[in-house]
Amino acid sequence: QVQLVESGGGLVQAGGSLRLSCTTSGRTFNIRAMGWFRQAPGKEREFLAAISWSGGSTFDADAVKGRFTSSRDNAKNTVYLHMNSLKPEDTAVYYCAAAKGYCLDYGCPYDYWGQGTQVSVSS
Repeated sequence: QVQLVESGGGLVQAGGSLRLSCTTSGRTFNIRAMGWFRQAPGKEREFLAAISWSGGSTFDADAVKGRFTSSRDNAKNTVYLHMNSLKPEDTAVYYCAAAKGYCLDYGCPYDYWGQGTQVSVSS
């Protein structure tokens, strides 16, 4: 099994920035990619970004491109979602996920999920 723990959420004013962290542990040898998602109340889960396990390749969804991007610290087994120019509509629970398959795009299957961290953006 693989465990994922997100952190870094909180309340921020519009225009501000946050960095979410996702630390992985367990049997990570078969993980090939990590992804970031969010889900706002009453809405479907939305894909935001993906990063290869090595951190060498990334993919950002069109909806957040230019504002959100992901990175990885291999020494800490941690991936990050850097969020800038935050808007009230970015308010949601943010999740990271791990995939056994290498897929950096929309619609990729993920095998493990974190518990989520709340991000709230005030106007």
